Amino acid sequence: MSAITKLFRPIPFRRLTTTNLCRSANHGHGHDDHHAPRWNEPGGYLFNEKPPAPGQKRVKEDWEDIYYWGMGGGFVLAGVMLYYKPDTSLVTWATREAEKSLQEKGVSLDYPKGD
Repeated sequence: MSAITKLFRPIPFRRLTTTNLCRSANHGHGHDDHHAPRWNEPGGYLFNEKPPAPGQKRVKEDWEDIYYWGMGGGFVLAGVMLYYKPDTSLVTWATREAEKSLQEKGVSLDYPKGD
């Protein structure tokens, strides 16, 4: 059999049954009843974190301050950089080139006002 016929030969389809679906869902590992679930069970709390008792403050984790300052500072820096970004549009470049060309030719760019 040539390489072309091997490449273009039809792929046999398996019959769609519940047994095949279960096998594909388990990725060939059989029954996964003895493993822990692959997701967190919903507990009713945001991020599964219970609120502190009244009068107590929430204890932050070590990474939270770094994350807040890093993300906040990054957004502020990005905003400042975008505000002061040079104008590199094609229209601005073409306008400057046209004005320079007209000035070299001696054409006045000012529009005379009529009284």
